[in-house]
Amino acid sequence: MALSSGIGPCRYAQLLDQFGEPIAALAGLADMRRKDVRIASLKDAEAAIAKAATAGADILLRGDDAYPFRLAETARPPLALYTMGNQALLNRQMVGIVGARNASAAAKRFIEELAQDLSKAGIAVVSGLARGIDAAAHRGSLDGTPVGIVAGGIDIVYPPENADLQASIAANGILVAESPIGAKPTDRHFPRRNRIVAGLASGVVVIEAAERSGSLITARFALEENREVMAVPGFPGDPRSRGANRLIQEGATMVQSADDVLKVLHTPQPEPKVRPVKAKPPATKALTSEQPVTSTAEAEAAVSDPKDRLLSALGTAPVTVDELARECQLEASVAAAILLDLELDGAVERLPGQRVMLR
Repeated sequence: MALSSGIGPCRYAQLLDQFGEPIAALAGLADMRRKDVRIASLKDAEAAIAKAATAGADILLRGDDAYPFRLAETARPPLALYTMGNQALLNRQMVGIVGARNASAAAKRFIEELAQDLSKAGIAVVSGLARGIDAAAHRGSLDGTPVGIVAGGIDIVYPPENADLQASIAANGILVAESPIGAKPTDRHFPRRNRIVAGLASGVVVIEAAERSGSLITARFALEENREVMAVPGFPGDPRSRGANRLIQEGATMVQSADDVLKVLHTPQPEPKVRPVKAKPPATKALTSEQPVTSTAEAEAAVSDPKDRLLSALGTAPVTVDELARECQLEASVAAAILLDLELDGAVERLPGQRVMLR
C-alpha cells in the first residue's frame, strides 16, 4: 500500500474501514480497477527494500512494534517511514522546535541553548532540518537525542549545507522520512514533514514564525492532535515574531527557558479525547476469494465518493470547512480528515477562519 500511487493515509483509512484488514483491502482495491490508483507489485517492494538497504536506511511500517506510538495515534499516520539511526528513540518523550529559516542570531542562540537544556533533562528534540531555527535545535541536541525529519528522501540532503548535521543526527539519534529513497523535496513534502514533527512530539515550541509560515502549520497540526503548543515571545515590530506572539495571545504557553517547557510536560494533562470508532456493517468482513465483501461498485463508491464530492465542491473561492461538510453531506470530522490529506498533497490551501480553497 505504501508504495502504491493514489493511496494516501486518508484513502488507506477508508479502505481499512471498508475491508477490515490490509490484505483484504489490497484485494478489494485491485478489483476496483481505478484509473487513479496503481498498486505496487512485489517487484516494486523488493526494489524499495534494496534501495533502502543501499542507502543504509530501514523501513518501518505502520503496525510494526517499533512504529512510534504517538504518531500512530494521529489522524493520518504515514503508512511507511524510512529511518537511519536507533528506532527505539522514536518512542522517547519529544519536544518539537520550529521557527523561521531566516532567524535572527539571538533566536538561534536561544534555541540552541534551549535544546541543550532539554536534552540534559532527558527530552528528545525533533525538528525538520531546515535552515535557521531547525538547524539550531538540532545542533543543541546533538549530545542528547536529536530527531530529524527529512522532507524528501532520507538519502537526500536539503539544504546542502546541512550535510554534516544530517549525518550527525543519524549517528547520534535518528533521521526519519516519509518519502521514498531518492525523492527530492517539493512544496507538498514540507507540510507532510511538519505533521510528523507535531505527531511525534508531546509539545511544540514555536519561535520567530511569520503570520503565514510552515511553523504555524506545525502548530495547527499540534493543536489538532491535542499536543501542547508553546511559543517564545519576540519583538513586536519584527514580522518574524507576529505568528509566535499571536499564539501566546491565543493561549499558547510562553517559553523563556527550558523550565517553562518541562513544567508543561510534567503537568498532568486531561485524558485525550478518544475518536469514536464506527461499528462496521456486517458486509465489511475480510474479503476472501470464496466470499466477496461487497460488490465492486459498492466498494468503490464507499471509498471514493467523500473525497470526490469534496474536490468537486471546492473552488478558488474560500469556503468554511463546516459549510463544505454540509454541502457534501459529510460529518465534520470526516471532511476535516479528507481535507488534511488533500492539504498534505498540495491540492488545497488552508486559510484563516477555518476556510479552505483549491490551490
